[in-house]
Amino acid sequence: MLSDNPSDVVVHHTTKQGTTRAYDFGRLPMAPAMQRSLAVLFAAKCTNGAWTSLKSSMGVWRHLYVLGEFWAGQETPPTDVPNLTAGLWSAWRLSRNTKTVTGYNQVMATQLLLRGDSRLPQEVRAVMARRLPGPKVQERAFEVEEFHTIKAAARRTFRAALLRIRANTGPLNAWRNGDVTPGSREWAVGEALDVLARTGDLPRRMSGNGKTPQVLSCYTRVLGGVTVDHTWKRLFLTRLEAGALGVLLVTEFGFNATTMSEMPVPQAVPDSGEKSGVRVYRLELEKRRRHAGRHFESRNITDHGADSAGRLISDALEATAHARAYVADRAPAIDRLLVWRGMGNKSEVATNSVGGLIRVGPFGLGADTEAVRLWAQEQGLPSKVLRRGRKTVNVVHRREPGQNTQDTHDRVYVMPEPQVQQAAIEVIAGGVTDAVEAARRTVLRAQLVDTPQPGDQETATVSCSDFERSPFTPPGAGCGASFLLCTACPNARVAPMHRPRLAHLHAALGNLRSVLDPATWQADWYDAHARLEDLRHRVGTEVWKQELQKVSDLDRQIIDDLLNGHFDS
Repeated sequence: MLSDNPSDVVVHHTTKQGTTRAYDFGRLPMAPAMQRSLAVLFAAKCTNGAWTSLKSSMGVWRHLYVLGEFWAGQETPPTDVPNLTAGLWSAWRLSRNTKTVTGYNQVMATQLLLRGDSRLPQEVRAVMARRLPGPKVQERAFEVEEFHTIKAAARRTFRAALLRIRANTGPLNAWRNGDVTPGSREWAVGEALDVLARTGDLPRRMSGNGKTPQVLSCYTRVLGGVTVDHTWKRLFLTRLEAGALGVLLVTEFGFNATTMSEMPVPQAVPDSGEKSGVRVYRLELEKRRRHAGRHFESRNITDHGADSAGRLISDALEATAHARAYVADRAPAIDRLLVWRGMGNKSEVATNSVGGLIRVGPFGLGADTEAVRLWAQEQGLPSKVLRRGRKTVNVVHRREPGQNTQDTHDRVYVMPEPQVQQAAIEVIAGGVTDAVEAARRTVLRAQLVDTPQPGDQETATVSCSDFERSPFTPPGAGCGASFLLCTACPNARVAPMHRPRLAHLHAALGNLRSVLDPATWQADWYDAHARLEDLRHRVGTEVWKQELQKVSDLDRQIIDDLLNGHFDS
């Protein structure tokens, strides 16, 4: 939203989740008229639904600041959009390394925004319309061992946090249920944990220097100290632990990072788990797609044991239960699975935004890429764990789109992936080999001739031009193959005199199909029948019918003996 006051160039972007961020265009290093024009264009994107997250608007804002710095360094910076020249825009484009994602995005995002101004000169539009090749995809799926290492590290981090929260939830529930003796140490611990669960912190008072609020000593004595390990970490995940949980969700389900971060609390399907003990969760997923609205998807995930995907959902619900209860009490309209406790001690009931995340008091909602990066760095793991993890799951393991269209999945994720390319070599080679073998089995390889050739030897079905050099037996041993394979041999000759007999064989094999078990006929007679079918198409259906009328008693006897095994070769 932008004020009508020309001197006010502050744009407020509010998302549907209620997060807000202000962008002061007066800070851009450019002329006031250009600041105002860009603020108007920027505000339109914020209000027309083009940008549905603060991450989008923040990214473009950063690109505009870099653009402003570039213009400021030019001899004649543009004072407003109508003063922009094709040469100046070409210089901006050439100054960016568009082979990188950052450089490419800087050019594409700024030109897309400026195109929305009708005053943009046509010569500049022509330069912007020139094709800009996108950067090559550098991200690769993780190798098997690397992927397992990442999952194991994330599982260790989250598992330790879950056990810590579980261990403290027991005393808290016992206190709430009245199962501990009032005045006992257990009662004091339960009361402290209850305060912590309800308020997100413990009561504090100003220290002697009047600057740092300190937790009341009555609680620190009971809990054993004043550090976060002794206080709020008893019931809540840290930001990095939530990041580790995000890594597990992505590497288990192949979620998009934003989809995972904004995922609502999964709901158990009615009646699931009541009798069988197997609980089924319904995950409602939403992914924003560029220029194509949103993609909505639901998945049913089953918790049927420790190694099931649904157990991760059960554990995530348990680990975030106290934090989600705090948020639900103060901001009931917000619904997210991932909730973590920040390091600060703010306790105001307010919803504001920190980057692309939602904050409610001292709690953050969602798992951002920075937290995951810090967690991976702490663990000595590669960067971009979420993006590469998602690609590994959807391309290498699931082998199907994850909140993407099939075209995007194939074009962006599958085709550039080296592991897929390597695996495809064997598959393609195997497919070609199978295709060649199938062609050899089912396509006539005997030569069609008009008359019998001198020197050929007659067989039960056709004539043979080289009995000693058969492709089916070792050289010099003579052909020992079945006469049914003659039509698959390049040494064979099919003259008009052979057609009646072959037509009769074709019909006889067809009759066998009606009386034999399908599997038996497929294994024993299909290939021979297919080659004869190919011959029938070559000579023509009408000619084939005429050949059937020419079948002699000798032809019938030879084919009968052949099918009954009276000819060995």
